[in-house]
Amino acid sequence: MTPRRRATLRDIAAALDLSVNTVSRALAGKDAVSEETRERVRREADRLGYVPNTMARSLVLQNAMTIGLVITNPSNPFYARLISAIEARGRVHGYSLMLMVTEDSVDNERRVAEELMRWGVDGVLAVPVQHGTEHWERLGKSGTPVVLLNRDLPGLDADLVGVDYRDSARRATELLVAAGARDLYLVEEDLDISPVAERVRGFRDVLAEHGLTVGDDHLIKVPTRRREASSQPWDPIDSYAIGRDLARRVGPGSAVLAGNDYFALGLYRAFGEHGLRIPGDVAVVGHGDHPFAAYLAPPLTTVRLPAAQVGATAVDRLLELMARPGARAERDVSGSPRQILLPAEVVVRASTPEVP
Repeated sequence: MTPRRRATLRDIAAALDLSVNTVSRALAGKDAVSEETRERVRREADRLGYVPNTMARSLVLQNAMTIGLVITNPSNPFYARLISAIEARGRVHGYSLMLMVTEDSVDNERRVAEELMRWGVDGVLAVPVQHGTEHWERLGKSGTPVVLLNRDLPGLDADLVGVDYRDSARRATELLVAAGARDLYLVEEDLDISPVAERVRGFRDVLAEHGLTVGDDHLIKVPTRRREASSQPWDPIDSYAIGRDLARRVGPGSAVLAGNDYFALGLYRAFGEHGLRIPGDVAVVGHGDHPFAAYLAPPLTTVRLPAAQVGATAVDRLLELMARPGARAERDVSGSPRQILLPAEVVVRASTPEVP
């Protein structure tokens, strides 16, 4: 079957015996076209199924009206909410979204950056793999502004919009200490990324301030399955095995801060099988406030991440940079790129004891 040829402005003009320029002006709502002619053009465009050629328009105006969004894994609930917020905010300003996924692969990220350059997107929001800056630098030199999302990339002259993970871990750890915990563990993913490093810093900050010391065996890295399967960034089984070992070590006054709610889910099962009560024997706090967190038994105390706010703020910052082509972005007094870190909220539920 031969595909139907796409209707053009020239087809509409020929059908109505009008010039192509008149048809173009009528569809664009420009002046110097009567309302009667405008209505005739609209009806004929509908009859022919005319759709404006956005790519051709972009070549003429040198404006694609498209934002590139590069993320590591769309099944991560945080990134799913982030995508929705970015799409909604961009749509308000007339921008479409081109979504690219890297699965935490540097090779994929390099390929994605090259594709975005070829497509000529107006700006890029990127959750970086955090290894290598050359491809992002080339994109920036081509005139396409780049704003980092959620993860920092040292060495790249680009702004960052994300969550204040150090503060979120601080406040979650403060809650556990205030509730009486003295033997604290941090269960984190094994990726070398800035959110993990910042949560470790926040956790350690609070312990140092309260004179509590922890050994390396209290900072537990979970060997995640990210490199084996792309459908799910985490799996409770990743932390379940660790939880079974941890259940034999914890005692009165113990508490665990998990880097995400999926890790907490695996710990729940391991602790339950070992006969430990939450929070009576061990308190648990998660990160993410995923939909299941409130329905665990007991409901999970966790950190609610401001995904929608991060997305909207990042789009606004990118639009600022896009509005000043060739101009150097505003920097802080040190001359460094701007970092906009938004606070998270600790949602207290029944997996932690009440604070006296």
